[in-house]
Amino acid sequence: MSNVLIINGTQPYEFAPGRLNASLAQKARDALEAKGHAVRLTTISDGYDIDAEVDAHVWADLVIMQFPVNWMGTPWVFKKYTDEVYTAGMNGRLANGDGRTTEAPKANYGMGGALKDKRYLLSVTFNAPQEAFDNPSEPFFAGDSVDDLLRPVHLTAKFLGMQQLPTFAAFDVMKNPAIEADFKRFDTHLTTVFAEAEHVPA
Repeated sequence: MSNVLIINGTQPYEFAPGRLNASLAQKARDALEAKGHAVRLTTISDGYDIDAEVDAHVWADLVIMQFPVNWMGTPWVFKKYTDEVYTAGMNGRLANGDGRTTEAPKANYGMGGALKDKRYLLSVTFNAPQEAFDNPSEPFFAGDSVDDLLRPVHLTAKFLGMQQLPTFAAFDVMKNPAIEADFKRFDTHLTTVFAEAEHVPA
């Protein structure tokens, strides 16, 4: 069995209080606990202890980052969380510096992560429709994928040494929601990805 840290990075707003992301985080917790995994859930907007969150990353085998994509990135509370928690972990718990050495000061930037036996999964929600991505004829993303858009989040995880699992995305959740279908896809995604992760060495 594995240790799983779920981070709900939602910033609640009056027009978007965060119920969908909270539900996805809770569904992940329920499904994984039902399979015997140990799960910790941090809801950032409820507050958190920085050192406890560093320790939770060290404890976890898998980190699930659940958040709505706000202005093409993470909500500000999630960025604040990563700034505070990951910076505190730069003392060797999450990373040993930036990977460079005195002997080779120009090489291996970003390769000092201490979490090389950990995996992570992004689960995100969008106002944008699925058709806006992976389509060169759509002018805004111009063929980019969800993971292209979220590259800074992936690079942050890579900086800590974590290995990427396939991303889950729910689209058009405000104007044309399909919540029950999204829940079913999420259940399938978790089952498939988690089963594959358990059979692949870190």
